[in-house]
Amino acid sequence: MTDLQTQMKLAVAQAAVENIEDGMVLGLGSGSTAALMIQALGMKLQDGSLKNIVGVTTSFQGEVLAQQLEIPLRNFSAVSKIDLAIDGADEVDPSFQLIKGGGACHVQEKLVASISDRFIVVVDSSKIVQKLNLGFRLPVEVLPITWQLVQSKLKDLGGIADLRMAEKKAGPVVTDQGNLVLDVSFKNGIDDPKNLEREINNLPGVLENGLFVNLVDEVLVGKIENGSAIVNNLQKIS
Repeated sequence: MTDLQTQMKLAVAQAAVENIEDGMVLGLGSGSTAALMIQALGMKLQDGSLKNIVGVTTSFQGEVLAQQLEIPLRNFSAVSKIDLAIDGADEVDPSFQLIKGGGACHVQEKLVASISDRFIVVVDSSKIVQKLNLGFRLPVEVLPITWQLVQSKLKDLGGIADLRMAEKKAGPVVTDQGNLVLDVSFKNGIDDPKNLEREINNLPGVLENGLFVNLVDEVLVGKIENGSAIVNNLQKIS
């Protein structure tokens, strides 16, 4: 990560934390920008500027970080709604549709987003795209015994899917749920995220895919302007 990237991520993470109020149940997202947000939240709890916060994490990584920062946590199964969720994204289009799952956490991320009263996405400017899937592959989480079946079915839908392999470990990436991930490319990108999300999730063996459709309320974008990091509140294009 370059210094400029770090500046953008820090700026947008800190801007997101300004939306948090005392007594909230918070969805704590995954990934590098979300980790900076969790760190900023931890500092505000430690200095007393925020109080009575309960976090619901979207990954084991986030859980460990929140525990280190002494952020009170609650299991997803113990909450019926979340006041505010803050998370990153791998791609954001002009209609605020997302691709997530670069960290293989999109199942828990989508669960948390789905029960949140408000969902804020925090990204740097490199994640803003005109069309999804032209630059980032769509993650699809599958039951281990079905990955080849799902790979074939995705081909029927026009997608080229590869099993995600781990780095610094022999074999494939294994999710927090114990499943595998297929990364999918569609030749001309994704024209209809809503229908494609449903079609993929209807395939036998698929647990969830990384299309987040009609879930986002606000997108905060970190960018560099005149050598300094600033934050823009992106306007949705219907």
